[in-house]
Amino acid sequence: MNNFNIQYQFLEKELQEEILNVGIQKTFQPNEVLIREGQFITSFPLVLKGLIRITRNNDDGNELLLYYLKDNEVCAMSLTCCMANSTSNVQAITEEETEVIMLPVSLLDSWMCKYPSWKQFVMQTFQNRFRTMIDTVDTLAFLKLDERLVKFFVDRKEKSGLKTFNGTHQDLALQLNTSREVISRLLKKLEKGGKIQLSRNFIDFSGLL
Repeated sequence: MNNFNIQYQFLEKELQEEILNVGIQKTFQPNEVLIREGQFITSFPLVLKGLIRITRNNDDGNELLLYYLKDNEVCAMSLTCCMANSTSNVQAITEEETEVIMLPVSLLDSWMCKYPSWKQFVMQTFQNRFRTMIDTVDTLAFLKLDERLVKFFVDRKEKSGLKTFNGTHQDLALQLNTSREVISRLLKKLEKGGKIQLSRNFIDFSGLL
């Protein structure tokens, strides 16, 4: 796990060794579910490489994107559920091939007390996600759907480095909690304006950036 040693070198050496001893390295393919809503979490992912989206679903199956996880990050919502010993209230799905180290929940509390670097890492994670959640609320409350769509693409680039979206119009509609017909109409408008390029199950939005 050379990548781990480089990426997480800010952690104490003793903690790095513990993580390597107890962690299980896994590779997930695109669109695999790591965490489901309603399940008890026994382990949580520390991301080495790739991209994971964290979402919530309503009763109709509509998906609300909360934030992305990338390398050198851990899921704040998962940590919250772990610390409260409650079921997950979010879903974690891979966007691309993703490598993680799965860590046991049972060690979370002791690491918080034992290792200052881990406590700082977790608290910084909470702070970053709180800001992201506020931004999500502002987007839903104050932006029109066409503005939300453009912001979705811009945020995707800023948070993941990607300038494309792989998926159907329905996939995008679910993430923005609207209908496929509305999304298709807005995408066609952006395409006519030269802002995006549409292909089957693929959107190149580099023209927006």
